[in-house]
Amino acid sequence: MDIFEKCTSYTRVNEVRERGIYPYFHALESRQDIVVTMEGKRRIMLGSNNYLGLTVDPQVIEAGMKAIEKYGSGCSGSRFLNGTLNMHLELEHELADFLRKPATMVFSTGFQANLGIISALVGMGDYVICDKENHASIYDACRLSLGKMVRYRHSDMDDLRRKLAEIPEKAGKLIVTDGVFSMGGDIALLPEICALAREYGARVMVDDAHGLGVLGEGGRGTASYFGLEDQVDIYMGTFSKSLASLGGYMAADEAVVDYVKHTSRPFIFSASIPPANCACAMAALRVLRSRPELVTRLADNGRHMRQGLKARGVKIRMSETPIIPLFTTDAETTLVVSNELFGEGVYVNPVLPPATPPQDCLLRTSLMASHTVEVMDEAIDTIARVFEKYGLTES
Repeated sequence: MDIFEKCTSYTRVNEVRERGIYPYFHALESRQDIVVTMEGKRRIMLGSNNYLGLTVDPQVIEAGMKAIEKYGSGCSGSRFLNGTLNMHLELEHELADFLRKPATMVFSTGFQANLGIISALVGMGDYVICDKENHASIYDACRLSLGKMVRYRHSDMDDLRRKLAEIPEKAGKLIVTDGVFSMGGDIALLPEICALAREYGARVMVDDAHGLGVLGEGGRGTASYFGLEDQVDIYMGTFSKSLASLGGYMAADEAVVDYVKHTSRPFIFSASIPPANCACAMAALRVLRSRPELVTRLADNGRHMRQGLKARGVKIRMSETPIIPLFTTDAETTLVVSNELFGEGVYVNPVLPPATPPQDCLLRTSLMASHTVEVMDEAIDTIARVFEKYGLTES
């Protein structure tokens, strides 16, 4: 059998393209902002993870430009060898101080951070225990590790307890959970998770990709939100969301970070983040530290959007974060509605199986601190009108 046969027989995408409802790879022609130009038309951006709106912040942009002028366009090597800049070390120091952890290390992407951390720490005979709605990078990291992955039902603490009780007492155990779940916008039940970890001798790792800049004191994330900074052993995060750049990080005790630095294949065998990415992330972190009101404004925008959509009868999944999923039932309806909203000037993200059950498809919307009331209200009007057309509103 020709290995390419699976490619030529894969027809679903072309069928959707032919119907004009293909939702992916729309091309931006402007900066990532609350309103963008996409494929020649103005669109309200409700599909970005640019939570603090810092991709267009003058300080962040200037920092990136100066870094290119000083260091050039790239590092041409891994952090392990010739690819460490003094700026990488400075960023790690500032991150550790902000997150109140002894040490941090910077990866090339957030996806790679999960791959690198979990595959280094979870070895033969160890167990990694995952919420079923964890990010795909966590699943791939578990596959890369030599340990055994055990999944528990989403935010079901009784099921987590059962799974922990079945693991041999002397085995190494790492519970890994998203802090803010990227599709549903809900927050992990971290107090219960940490309590069970103590009871069963497990360590806790939180993927805070959608928590940094969103929750906690000054945007310090999910552990800070619950007052559990001393009980979460590892924070993982990314620069591609609130910090308006590209890259990932791990924050933990110094011995743990040092071990991962010297044993993580995804870290050792990848080039380091380029100077501009490093400088932009550091500048965004400094903006966050100096302007904690951005986190408050982001929360206010989330509340305004949720209240506005509910008032118009749009069915949403309630949360306390800027991620607001809109219920659209089946995949067909989701694609049609997504396409119509795009045509009406509102960009949202369709969420389809296997990311959701077949009859629980969603349109994922997300807010930025920089969204104005006027732009949010315009988007609410458009969403409500389209949803009513397709019978997706409540009276």
